[in-house]
Amino acid sequence: MPFDPQSLRYDDKGLIPAIAQDHASGEVLMMAWMNAESVARTLETGKVTYWSRSRQAFWVKGESSGHAQKLVDFRVDCDSDCLLVLVDQTGPACHTNRRSCFYTAIREGEPVELMQPEA
Repeated sequence: MPFDPQSLRYDDKGLIPAIAQDHASGEVLMMAWMNAESVARTLETGKVTYWSRSRQAFWVKGESSGHAQKLVDFRVDCDSDCLLVLVDQTGPACHTNRRSCFYTAIREGEPVELMQPEA
């Protein structure tokens, strides 16, 4: 029986969090939102497609920046309310031009920047 994106547990806005992880290194790259249609598009095309809450539109990662995410594996958590997309990332994943959106650590109560933007 084929996977049905409607089987996932979406929030009251019809969205589900999706965590992007580098398939080779295991590095967590970013978190964004998907809806049922963006899940279907991702699975059909292999191009990771999110739902932009600010633009209220589909967002194919890398379509304008060139920093694309090619889908390697698509995983659903035990409660079907969160996704893990393992990707082959081209260029930085973060809109700040960093490899990962998770570039700030809190150490001894202070924020520490772990990586600089890529040139």
